[in-house]
Amino acid sequence: MSNWESIYKSKLTTAAEAVKHIKSGDRVMLGHGAGQPEVLVEAMAANYKQYKDVEIFHWVTYGKGQYTKPEMEGHFRFNGGFISAPVREAVYDNRADFTPGSFHETPDQFRNGLLALDVAMVQLSPPDKHGFCSFGVSVDATKPGAEAAKIIIAEINDQMPRTYGDSFIHVSKLDYIVETSYPLVESQSRPITEIEKRIGENCARLIDDGSTLQLGIGSVPDAVLMALEDKKDLGIHSEMISDEVVKMYAKGVITGARKTIDRGLIVVGFLAGTKLLYDFIDCNPAISMRTADYVNDPLVIMRNYKMVSINSCLQVDFTGQVCSETIDSKQYSGIGGQLDFVRGATMGKDGKSIIAIPSTAGKGKYSRIVPFLDYGSAVTTSRNDVQYIVTEYGAAQLKGKTMIQRARALIKIAHPNFISQLEEDFEKRFGRVKAVM
Repeated sequence: MSNWESIYKSKLTTAAEAVKHIKSGDRVMLGHGAGQPEVLVEAMAANYKQYKDVEIFHWVTYGKGQYTKPEMEGHFRFNGGFISAPVREAVYDNRADFTPGSFHETPDQFRNGLLALDVAMVQLSPPDKHGFCSFGVSVDATKPGAEAAKIIIAEINDQMPRTYGDSFIHVSKLDYIVETSYPLVESQSRPITEIEKRIGENCARLIDDGSTLQLGIGSVPDAVLMALEDKKDLGIHSEMISDEVVKMYAKGVITGARKTIDRGLIVVGFLAGTKLLYDFIDCNPAISMRTADYVNDPLVIMRNYKMVSINSCLQVDFTGQVCSETIDSKQYSGIGGQLDFVRGATMGKDGKSIIAIPSTAGKGKYSRIVPFLDYGSAVTTSRNDVQYIVTEYGAAQLKGKTMIQRARALIKIAHPNFISQLEEDFEKRFGRVKAVM
């Protein structure tokens, strides 16, 4: 038996025993997204009466959010860097918190104590012959958080893909190990609508051969990728990717051959998709999983020639202010990597930043283009940073434009049902002015 194997065996325990090492008053980080350690979370929640004032910190979760149930109040309090559906009600009821911040800064906040961690609970792949486990689908801020925590409790899931890049931790660094076996949570894409298809086509017109892309998850980013089938040598440098990237890679559209950094590699922080994606990334040397202070750092992003960031939002006002995270003054999601990539893309040579949205919300009841953001809305991307706004009706380039020119350009890509009202709002805000081209 090698030395690492004896170390590994000495740290094996059950989930119920492992979570006993969490103490009242601790801050506990959970692995991000599909990397959340589900068995450990279940054990922690079952043991809730033994804890007082434990803070649970994470970003996107596909779990149940058990620790936010009303009966958990006083035992657990969630503090999120992003708000997902399972924890949203607790945030609305002021039984949970939200911490704003750019994702690329989070690793340093773990290290310098601004977000000091007592415990990190993570999900890892089994160790290789040298004793190194992979963080698999969630490296971003999960790996830096684990490295900064006082205690690391790890689920070793034999169904976690093994990914390359900055993705490894040695078993000697783990404090408690729980062996598990279950399929990763899958994030299914829904069918592309005609509106989303048109948005994708409008975005594709702005993307040149050899560009490097950042994409989110959902139907609009998928529609953009589907519209790029005639492009050549696209690259990926993205906070996350989903199944559609696998399909475009198989078709030879995504090669990374013209990337100016990490040439030939798909650089990504975390992954969310189906088994198609998880099988694709497993032991694939074309995938380079990196931490958020690399992937999301605007100074790194800008080094990609023809970098194109594609994000979405909830509202954009006449001046170009973008809200992507609040509804009715309530925190609905988070900033994610939007601002990191908006700034990084536009700082680089021939880079472009796109905010791609359907023109309406609420099944056509509301215009996403508005004279003013709703009261209490967070400005996710400032009017100073925004470049392209794209809807199914076209693209509005806002940089270098006056406020009046911006408003005119945005009204042109609004839904026809709202143009008359928006023109009235324009006159109320700016007075009667001549149309400015």
